Amino acid sequence: QVQLVESGGGLVQPGGFLRLSCAASGFTFSRVSMSWVRLAPGQGLEWVASIGVFGGRPDYADSVKGRFTISRDNAQNTLYLQMNSLKSEDTAVYYCAKGPRNKYDIWGQGTQVTVSS
Repeated sequence: QVQLVESGGGLVQPGGFLRLSCAASGFTFSRVSMSWVRLAPGQGLEWVASIGVFGGRPDYADSVKGRFTISRDNAQNTLYLQMNSLKSEDTAVYYCAKGPRNKYDIWGQGTQVTVSS
């Protein structure tokens, strides 16, 4: 079965940084696009970023562009999200997702990111 395990979340002050990881299994990771999405308190699910099969074609939501970087290591079946210059509005549960921006599936439990002073 498809399994995506997120990690790396935590509490960070505004302006700080975190690096999220997603360990993938149960499918051929190297053949699919991947995404990060997030669920903030009182908000709907928001797409954050996507990356192509070989690490190309990165794409970001306007709200995180210039601050977040999505990457992947196909040899390790791992997806990453480097988050810099964090803002309070970045507070959310972050989910790794299998698939591109327009057709993704969430399989994991997510990891909590809290940005607060």
